[in-house]
Amino acid sequence: MAESRNLREMLAEAKDTSELMVDMAYAALFFDDPDMADEVDALEEIISELVHRMRSMAIIAVRNPKEADAMASVLQVISAVERIGNDAVDISRIVTRRLGIPRQLLMDLMAAEEVSHRVAVAPGSHFANRPLGSFELPVVTGMRVMAVKRGRSWIIDPGGDDILNPGDVLFLRGSSDGVTRLRELAGASAWAVPEAAEAPALTDLDRAVDTLVEMKNLSEVAVGLAYSSLVLRDRSLAAEVRHLEDRLDEMNHRLEMWVLRAAANGADPSPLRGLLHLGAAAEDLGDQAQQMVWLVEKSTDLHPVLGIALGDTDDIVVRYPVGAGSQADGKSLAELELPIEPGFNVLAIERNGRYSYRPAGSAGLGAGDHILASGPEEGRAVLAEMLGWRLIQDDDDQEIELEPLS
Repeated sequence: MAESRNLREMLAEAKDTSELMVDMAYAALFFDDPDMADEVDALEEIISELVHRMRSMAIIAVRNPKEADAMASVLQVISAVERIGNDAVDISRIVTRRLGIPRQLLMDLMAAEEVSHRVAVAPGSHFANRPLGSFELPVVTGMRVMAVKRGRSWIIDPGGDDILNPGDVLFLRGSSDGVTRLRELAGASAWAVPEAAEAPALTDLDRAVDTLVEMKNLSEVAVGLAYSSLVLRDRSLAAEVRHLEDRLDEMNHRLEMWVLRAAANGADPSPLRGLLHLGAAAEDLGDQAQQMVWLVEKSTDLHPVLGIALGDTDDIVVRYPVGAGSQADGKSLAELELPIEPGFNVLAIERNGRYSYRPAGSAGLGAGDHILASGPEEGRAVLAEMLGWRLIQDDDDQEIELEPLS
């Protein structure tokens, strides 16, 4: 991995790496892939080195008490990023330690709006020896490349000019509908979707699994909102993160209850251990998100490097209103196919001051709704147009404003 030159670059790299680790950990779980779980451990070493260097640099940079207050906010975010990486390792160890999880959970994860996938570039494939940008994967497959592993080195957040070599291993995230086409382009063998085994219904276990899937979704939303809150210094987003963290705490208590009841009803205890392990990791992800937004809620003096570094990472998060008569007005998320084009995933829908998190594809949009979505910078203008707006950049302060489409 390339040597980072300053605190901003290292913080952006650590943030992207920690998020990649969480995606890979869940993917290792889904594919029961110990090799992918080992990759999460390898990335933890990178995070640990970055964290050590960032803390050292932060301490050296402080010259007076005023700077110490601002730099304390950076150190708090660094600690949260480190813990997010540790949570990813905890998830991956469900695979390496063979704790096991119920088959029902795998099926629910496959049905999620976004999945993670890993594929190797085969010699002679469409991907081999060509730049990544030439494939427009977010449009063609609905998946985006989070990282490339080349030998023992990593390319985190690769750009369109990066050439894919035979033997490269791509780590992607996006719509599960694009996995088949993705593997064709990479020259990989066909992938069979796992099927649920026939088994008697276990009500308490089903409830535990449903609770855990919701915890996974909410914890990922909480982390995304926390970063956005820091970049925008938005106290309303910070309040939503705190609300999500409270929900995660409550859900983890319910999860423990359902797991214990399932065990009492004769369920195999081996996979139940994995459920408890996952629940604890998801709950801690929410805790780290809350630690970050505490800085915004308390109006702490935030160091400028936070907004610059966290706003200079893989995806951006936007909050746009749905314009009356726009392409999105009256449509469901499934009909709009936002993960395919422009490559955005809806984190939440705000309606009348209330948020609906990780909405299903059947969720409808109407004029006056606001969507909170994450995706690539290059897709922001397309998304705005679908919602009835044109992006206008102010020449003086470079702020982005929305202008209704004529």
